[in-house]
Amino acid sequence: MKTVTVRDIKIAQNLPFTLIAGPCQLESLEHARMMATGIAEACAAAGINWVFKASYDKANRSSLSGQRGVGMDKGLEILGTIGQEFNVPTITDVHEPWHCAKAAEVVDILQIPAFLCRQTDLLLAAGETGKAINVKKGQFLAPWDMGNAVKKIESTGNENIMLCERGTTFGYGQLVTDMRSLPIMAATGYPTVFDATHSVQMPGSKGTSTGGQREFVEPLARAAIAIGTGAVFIETHEDPDNAPSDGPNMVPLAEMTALLKRLKAYDDITKG
Repeated sequence: MKTVTVRDIKIAQNLPFTLIAGPCQLESLEHARMMATGIAEACAAAGINWVFKASYDKANRSSLSGQRGVGMDKGLEILGTIGQEFNVPTITDVHEPWHCAKAAEVVDILQIPAFLCRQTDLLLAAGETGKAINVKKGQFLAPWDMGNAVKKIESTGNENIMLCERGTTFGYGQLVTDMRSLPIMAATGYPTVFDATHSVQMPGSKGTSTGGQREFVEPLARAAIAIGTGAVFIETHEDPDNAPSDGPNMVPLAEMTALLKRLKAYDDITKG
């Protein structure tokens, strides 16, 4: 099994899980600082390594009226500041091939959104940066088909790859999580990530926005940790019900410390 190294953090199936966490989209530098402070405190209390996550552009909103974020230039400026001030790795979504080199100048991990996991030009451009790449498995894709995404990135000489489970479409407006995905994707030799918050989305269920069931974040995260995963992805916000995007599936920031302590206890048993 391969290990992905990001700054001084090592992510692997057999190592204590790393948390990837932050708000769904960037709102301002002040908000990002507040969120990073809360997440850092929660992770310190639980003894967990972490990566700060936020998107400068949410390009796949349910409707035209959906808020998309602060934009690429402002967003990368914010992510760069957070990475320096908190000495923490950062990760953000890229949506087009030309985004990759520019984002790679600032962030430590490039994330391929689930809807774009088969986009060859995007995967190649991301791989060519040499940065770590987190590829989210499409809601429409079988876990064994993620090997094709791996081969595309490997063709650039980049082996800093993580594969992320985030639920599979089940009928209309529902996702289910097939926990077999984690060992199946791990069979590629690369560490897996379990996205606990996007896995409980209810896509388009609110008409012009996506719903979610955050009460199932912890049960699914526990299951993933019991199976074994290199990282857990949890979006969080101080006031999810009034967040600009993905509020119904985000975990309130005030609940993160207790949640992470419980997840760490499961991880210790799994990898002890």
